[in-house]
Amino acid sequence: MTLGDTDTNIRQRRQLADAAIAHATRGEWEAAVEANRQLLESGPDTDAYNRLGKALAELGRDAEALDAYQSALARDATNRIAERNVARLQVLVNAKSGKRENGKPEKASAASFIEEMGKTGHARLINVAPERQLAPLSPGDAVELALEGEMLMATVGDVQLGQVEPRVGARLAKLMKGGNRYEAAITVLDREEVRIIIREVFAHPDNFGKVSFPGSAAARPGGVRPDIRGSALRYDDEEESEELDEEQEEVEELDTTLPEFSTEPELEEELIEEA
Repeated sequence: MTLGDTDTNIRQRRQLADAAIAHATRGEWEAAVEANRQLLESGPDTDAYNRLGKALAELGRDAEALDAYQSALARDATNRIAERNVARLQVLVNAKSGKRENGKPEKASAASFIEEMGKTGHARLINVAPERQLAPLSPGDAVELALEGEMLMATVGDVQLGQVEPRVGARLAKLMKGGNRYEAAITVLDREEVRIIIREVFAHPDNFGKVSFPGSAAARPGGVRPDIRGSALRYDDEEESEELDEEQEEVEELDTTLPEFSTEPELEEELIEEA
């Protein structure tokens, strides 16, 4: 093969990779499968195997998706994306489920992953569902939040993922009872941890001046507070400070062992690399 042929091959592979990513971004999974397979015909590629696995999984073709992820893992035994998905898909394939138990999960909108000071935060789930129920799910799936007494529960379809950690859930539960509404999506999903991103989509007038995620606002560089609903919040307001103190005491009674909640952005690498 001449140098010119090599350059041509590299350009063609790059074009196919770009096309595969573009198709996945638009949710064109059949086209994404074809683009990644064309790319693999010219040589093995770990990222292409991962993208192929993602596209096949989205189409419900779990056995084929498992083969693709296993091929990626064979090339790179330390690849975390392939490793997680092989474990997840093996549960489905071994159960011989011809289709996913609860249908294809709905994907969250791109807006759900846009960070906004005071209105967006991340949370860990506790008391999570068994592995077999989590297996059909993946990062990016939309999550519904519902109150069960004082607890805030996260569900996808008929699967109850678990409870939002009390340090976050207790505050949001109060705001939801006051009329606030939220949307959420899975960001991290494996056998050891399930995390979600939560976004405020409606703030009831009765909750005016109450920030859904005060930790994210306080962490803003330079100590500058975001402008919420047309009015700059005063975090030194005596009433708000007293309410936050009361909520903290209530949360500590619920759980004193959980680590401090952090709203630092931690987009799951799978959402980016598998796109």
